[in-house]
Amino acid sequence: MSIKTICIYGAGALGGAIAAKLANRVGNDATVSVVARGAHLEAIRSRGLSLREADAETPLDVHLTATDDPGTLPPQDLVITGLKGHQLPPAAEGIASLLKDSTRVVMILNGIPWWYFHRDTRSGHAELQFDELDPNSRLWRLIGPERVIGCVAYQGAEVINPGEIRLSNKGRFVLGEPSGEMSPNLEAIGALMTSAGLSITTTPDIRDEIWSKLMGNAAFNPISALTRAVMTDIMADPALSAMVGKVMNEVRAVGEALGARFTMTIEQRLEHSRHVGAVRTSMLQDLIGGKALEITPLIGMLVALGHLTAAPIPVSETILALVTQLDRENRRGS
Repeated sequence: MSIKTICIYGAGALGGAIAAKLANRVGNDATVSVVARGAHLEAIRSRGLSLREADAETPLDVHLTATDDPGTLPPQDLVITGLKGHQLPPAAEGIASLLKDSTRVVMILNGIPWWYFHRDTRSGHAELQFDELDPNSRLWRLIGPERVIGCVAYQGAEVINPGEIRLSNKGRFVLGEPSGEMSPNLEAIGALMTSAGLSITTTPDIRDEIWSKLMGNAAFNPISALTRAVMTDIMADPALSAMVGKVMNEVRAVGEALGARFTMTIEQRLEHSRHVGAVRTSMLQDLIGGKALEITPLIGMLVALGHLTAAPIPVSETILALVTQLDRENRRGS
């Protein structure tokens, strides 16, 4: 796979960090562009993109093409999306405008992605689609699940000022084909991102990785939004940490019903969570910023798949109801 043109569609905290590292790496070998919006876009256009990596003494500053109109860009060899699940369907046409026959699309998503059941051999629900994730199958039709390379990110990132991004840890990314194939495209993209200084692992079991991360996201994101608490405070509270454990157990039950395999016990995940630090989850960041919350992929689909598999999910159902109302009130007041 020859990668000469790369577009990061949604260059917020995580997407912007990847864009900066790729632009710094590829130089004259490839062209990196970003699709962004608002004050962040204007700052990138006027001053460039500044990335403050964890423990780095000086920021990484890059200049690249930035636009809010993907139609002004040529077709790309590689598109990397930094959008959240609820932001993807409205962007389907824009992403599609960047595609040619050979384009691959790396989708960095939390929770259950719209393409989850494409070529899935374990669940018994291959090619199942959910309107909640992909209304009217816009993503499925315009982009196509066959183009997707799944990506699970373990990287804390935040836009601290327009055009300025800060990473809270070294981070790592896991890439995988929905089919489970260790394809040449997967290896080429993994090698490119590795060469840019990103910690990349490729896997034949991307769905296992999705469920592993969802175990934390489905618990901490909504609970942090409901309580305004960072992760250390949640884990220091016996009632809240117990609730986290109950949600994790429900995630595991639903995931295993769909064929997912978990390598860590609930107790190990809880112990790991106690050492993450005073992290504000992405949902808490969005709540504070008055933005729509990423509810459906993280907790809504856990409940939907619980119903599909008849796995018990009473705590998750309650949290979904509460955080959905919180989202309504937050957007009404913003």
